[in-house]
Amino acid sequence: MIVTSALIIWKALMCITGSESPVVVVLSESMEPGFKRGDILFLHMSKEPIRAGEIVVFNVDGREIPIVHRVIKVHERQDTGEVDVLTKGDNNPGDDRLLYAQGQHWLQRQHIMGRAVGFLPYVGWVTIIMTEKPIIKYILIGALGLLVITSKD
Repeated sequence: MIVTSALIIWKALMCITGSESPVVVVLSESMEPGFKRGDILFLHMSKEPIRAGEIVVFNVDGREIPIVHRVIKVHERQDTGEVDVLTKGDNNPGDDRLLYAQGQHWLQRQHIMGRAVGFLPYVGWVTIIMTEKPIIKYILIGALGLLVITSKD
């Protein structure tokens, strides 16, 4: 019942926000001091054009984990009106072209999962700890399973 409820809430958030992943955890220090490792970001993806200065979360071909960085340049194609963007982590010395797929110099709209519209500091550490130390995840799952088995409901 809990898992079903969580999936329904997640799907509802996807529909409301227009983002395939409405909530993400910051996994690195590349956006400090604005966002720290372990912060949770809330995303929204609208039809509005992406502008320089916005913080976006994007996927790069060949990488599984999305990246949270700021848009530093926007290039609008005159013939199609499509917008290409260049990103950079606030705490990084250079732009993200080295992170993009080989031969890719700009991100297109299909790479962008959403814009950051809010955050909760430090709450994502639970996810980071369970990912980096799987034994803690297994202990927690075991404890919850034991709780379900022994409950008198």
